[in-house]
Amino acid sequence: MLERKFTPYLESFLKSKPNKIMLLNGARQIGKSYIIRYVGSRMFSHFVEIDLRADKEGPKIFSDVHTTEDFYLQLSIIAGGQLGNKSDTLVFLDEIQSYPHLLTMLKFLNQEGRFRYIASGSQLGIALAKSTSVPLGSVEIQRMFPLDFEEFLWAMGVGKEAISSMQKAFVNRQALPGSTHEYILKLFRYYLLIGGLPEAVDEFVATRNIVKVRRIQTDVHELYGIDASQYDEENKLKIRKIYDLIPSALENKKKRIIVKHIEHKEGKQYSDYEDEFEYLIESAITMDVNAISNPHFPVKESQTKNLLKLYLNDVGILTQILYGTNVNAILNDERSINLGTVYESVVAQELRAHGYDKLFYYDNKKHGEVDFLIDNYQTLSVLPIEVKSGKDYYVHSALTHFVSTPDYHILEAIVLSNEPDVKQDGKIIYMPIYDVMFLQKAIEEEIILPL
Repeated sequence: MLERKFTPYLESFLKSKPNKIMLLNGARQIGKSYIIRYVGSRMFSHFVEIDLRADKEGPKIFSDVHTTEDFYLQLSIIAGGQLGNKSDTLVFLDEIQSYPHLLTMLKFLNQEGRFRYIASGSQLGIALAKSTSVPLGSVEIQRMFPLDFEEFLWAMGVGKEAISSMQKAFVNRQALPGSTHEYILKLFRYYLLIGGLPEAVDEFVATRNIVKVRRIQTDVHELYGIDASQYDEENKLKIRKIYDLIPSALENKKKRIIVKHIEHKEGKQYSDYEDEFEYLIESAITMDVNAISNPHFPVKESQTKNLLKLYLNDVGILTQILYGTNVNAILNDERSINLGTVYESVVAQELRAHGYDKLFYYDNKKHGEVDFLIDNYQTLSVLPIEVKSGKDYYVHSALTHFVSTPDYHILEAIVLSNEPDVKQDGKIIYMPIYDVMFLQKAIEEEIILPL
């Protein structure tokens, strides 16, 4: 079994929050159901799993359930022999967005307390955004993502002590020994090829066969596209078209979807496709990065434009689309191939997995763009991040202008590249690309204020 950071969190939740139901959101094929199944079956002597997507496509047992008694009746019909009581029974409602009325019912199921419940969904974000009756007091909403780079390192046999030593070097702004840098950079390039889909990582660990890995990624990419087409009948063609445009759009200089290319119609604006973009974002199969032209802490208060970048949720899917089974572009650092798109995608993936729910970039017509802006809560300032895939990592005119603009109050900036050295030039800190794994949003802790 792949070790995931979410596993101990779920175990702690089920032990310490008996009066809450977890709603676990995230794209398909990232391991949500597997982890719930693994933890639930170990912690509870009675574990019941109901696939509501399969039910909706098949017998529709839960389609007319509108009271808790209706729910208990149907539950007992299909799983009566597996039910105990609240202390020893966990009922897992998978793909709960298939029946939005069950989201509302969770509050009452929780209050009655016959059993413990947990729910998940691959399009749960869309259902939550549309629902006006989510029982917020009864649920805790969490998100899962594909394996991040640290989890990939675990899968590849890199010990936690080694990663802890790397983190200390990051904190102290020290470079790793040359041989260590080369090895971690090699694994990082593997991660660009394999990505974080659990099935793809498992296959790579077992066989090292890139062809088999690519087949898995191709299947999941197609599955995401099919889901996008099926969810919204009225707009399915536009949703699918936008989704299919993402890789080619990322190869453009601005890396943004060109709206007129969606339906090949002049005069179209972002607002004409706002619902379609929202679907792709809330379904977690894409990551959005929004433009900021006048940044101040906190960044989200400065969002003024609809200049949206969309990245695929997994870098392995992206490299499969761009390069297929040719691994040389990634592993050999081919000079003829610009890996900027791939490097930006993996940084977006890491930042999102590490707690940065909203990502932004700097857009200025005169001075250019800076790849990412995140909030530094320790210094209450904006932290700009520039991502470089080539040898010219020290060339960044937009970033140089950005950090020297007095109104922005920038204390420091980061440039990520393949170079091993960690050094600082003025406000700009240069560090290896894999150090993105240590850019973690501060975990909220209890703070007791004095009277």
